[in-house]
Amino acid sequence: MKRLPQLLLIASTLVASWFGMQAVHEFGHVLGAWLTGGEVAKVVLHPLTISRTDLALNPHPLLVVWAGPVFGVLLPLTLWSVAKALRWSGAFVLRFFAGFCLIANGGYIAIGSFGRIGDCREMLLHGSSLWHLWLFGLLTCPLGFWLWHKQGDQFGLGNTQGKVNPRVAYATACASLLLLLFASWVDGK
Repeated sequence: MKRLPQLLLIASTLVASWFGMQAVHEFGHVLGAWLTGGEVAKVVLHPLTISRTDLALNPHPLLVVWAGPVFGVLLPLTLWSVAKALRWSGAFVLRFFAGFCLIANGGYIAIGSFGRIGDCREMLLHGSSLWHLWLFGLLTCPLGFWLWHKQGDQFGLGNTQGKVNPRVAYATACASLLLLLFASWVDGK
């Protein structure tokens, strides 16, 4: 029971990062559609599927498809920067989340380019070159790993021997549950 807050913090950070990454990525597509006169038909955020945004009208498909991964890395970086500037004790969780989003989005775009899957297919179909996708991955993935570097102590790993801030652990667990509920609610629309 001594390590319960640590286990809760690690597990809920991973769950919140996965659902949060999908939510900000898809919101990027939605925002891109709205800003370019597009019409969103459906957003799929079900916890047991890969997220996607279906459009009924998409006058600027290249901008909309790039808006997902670009917004999907910029919003988490912004959230972490604000939390860090405010000296919030849980800013390290948002740092992990930003790193997660950079790696997930960058890896998806760079590696997905080889199989032309999902967004990558749309990017290539509407005018992006392969090197654009590789450059995005090359810029985002290393930055994500850099953000993760030396984060272990904050999660109770290494010399801290399981000690974490219990308030941050419980807050992260609540955020994880809220993101799960949000994903289920959005998917039901």
